[in-house]
Amino acid sequence: MTAETLLFLPGLLCDARLFRDQVEALSPRIRCVVADLTHDDRLGAMADRALALLPDAAPAAVCGLSMGGYVAFEMLRRAPQRVSRLALMDTSARPDTPEQLRRRRALLSLSESGMFRGVTPRLLPQLLHPGRIAGPLGPEVIAMAERVGRPAFHRQQRAIMHRPDSRPDLARIAVPTLVAVGEADALTPPDRAEEMAAGIPGARLAVIPAAGHLPPMETPEAVTALLAAWLGLEHDRRGADCGAA
Repeated sequence: MTAETLLFLPGLLCDARLFRDQVEALSPRIRCVVADLTHDDRLGAMADRALALLPDAAPAAVCGLSMGGYVAFEMLRRAPQRVSRLALMDTSARPDTPEQLRRRRALLSLSESGMFRGVTPRLLPQLLHPGRIAGPLGPEVIAMAERVGRPAFHRQQRAIMHRPDSRPDLARIAVPTLVAVGEADALTPPDRAEEMAAGIPGARLAVIPAAGHLPPMETPEAVTALLAAWLGLEHDRRGADCGAA
């Protein structure tokens, strides 16, 4: 039986555009909701805001990408009974390393000095597959980051910096779980996905070809097919093959 609601949790500097194609394809068969994760500077507050989007006390399928995955872990810690299925995309169960924290603090300092530029062309190689950097997605990613804006970027970075280590929680996840990652993800590489899939009982691992850190935008049909299978929905899989274990 599929969940009545599919809740999408976007990543850092991402808005509803991230999951636009999946919402369009799946909404005729399941209620799709995209959380706005731009208002809070702690994952707990983000998780509470996302949980408030769910109807009554009904459980929902939850799909989080990058920072959205961190929020999904927090939802499971706070209200595991509200999550019926879990999809973790291009994320990690690990906390930041000291070097990652140093880079985040430097970005915050730069941004607070008035030099926030969202995602610039020089940062696109961290987000997109090399073959897509010069294509039409680059300007879309940059525009999405500009819509999110500097104040929300500050809040999101602070939330990410204070996230706990979720690896001890993996073995307790008892819902159907999909772990997916772009094969060329430079920010949360495939070994992070492998670690999560190995730690979650019965999890399915999918490595998405020709994708970097943002597969829902880069390879929308492949991601939609993965989510449809995870939800138990039929989906036309032509051209949507991806590696899976």
